[in-house]
Amino acid sequence: MKKWEKILGLGFGLCFFMGCAMVQSPVMGFIYMDVKAPITADSGASASKEGTACASSILGWVATGDASIEAAMKNGGISKVATVDYNSTNILMIYAKFCTIVRGQ
Repeated sequence: MKKWEKILGLGFGLCFFMGCAMVQSPVMGFIYMDVKAPITADSGASASKEGTACASSILGWVATGDASIEAAMKNGGISKVATVDYNSTNILMIYAKFCTIVRGQ
């Protein structure tokens, strides 16, 4: 019986310390993920500038940042949006990062 108690205790301990940081993506990778994908398509505006805004999470317990389109536009000095894409990164579900990438003029 002691053997099963140790195995269960180890299993619960691993589940407790394992991260739960997840991020939006068209595909998921448990060990590592770095994926880019579109949010909106070309609106006809030229794309001479680019701005990025990011938010991140650690263990799914603490999340900070501003990954809004407005923040990305401000960071890139963009007033007219041409395209909006995103980049998702996840490492062992411990660290996750989501960036919005805006191109325009």
